[in-house]
Amino acid sequence: MTLKHISIFLFLLVLSSCSSTISTEKKEYSTTNSSKLKSDWTINSQEWFLDNNTITGSGSASKWGVLISKKELPKNYEIDFKVNMTKESLFEIMLNLDKEKYIRTYLYQIDQNIVIGEGIYYKNDDSYGKRGGRTLYKKPMQLENNKTYSVKIKVTQNQLYFLVDGQTSLECSLEKSNLSQKGKLGFITNGEVKITDLKIKYLSELN
Repeated sequence: MTLKHISIFLFLLVLSSCSSTISTEKKEYSTTNSSKLKSDWTINSQEWFLDNNTITGSGSASKWGVLISKKELPKNYEIDFKVNMTKESLFEIMLNLDKEKYIRTYLYQIDQNIVIGEGIYYKNDDSYGKRGGRTLYKKPMQLENNKTYSVKIKVTQNQLYFLVDGQTSLECSLEKSNLSQKGKLGFITNGEVKITDLKIKYLSELN
């Protein structure tokens, strides 16, 4: 194999490894148009759509609205966005979804808490015990409909930080809590939510 062929092979190898994650060291990922939403996410057009830079999702108590990325999150990442729960009580960010398991980070109006927990998600099965999961950590926060909240999630060196409105926060060790350390990103609603300013970026080990 010539040096030229080796160089091309290595370039394609790097390109393919980068394309498997939702963001890379050289790129901050954001969703700004409908074609990007359709190409980068597994989407049910009756449940989720993007208009004027706003991702709107709808679901119900019996059938949650679920949106899942097609690419994996990097090992260390930061997610920023704003969310408004316009109807019902639950908005959930699925982290590191790997097969059926994921990390639950969510805002829950009924209990008036933000929560970190163990999640389970079976595609095409809305029956009891096939969605959601147990709570590991929670902190009280006043939550209501038709109010916009700023959410920041950071995973670095196997430590998870979950911050809402810059004041209410939770954190835990993924390893010590036996939580998934790799996988995809997703969103869940049991009513209607509007997500804006979504940005996902790679973090180095030093962050």
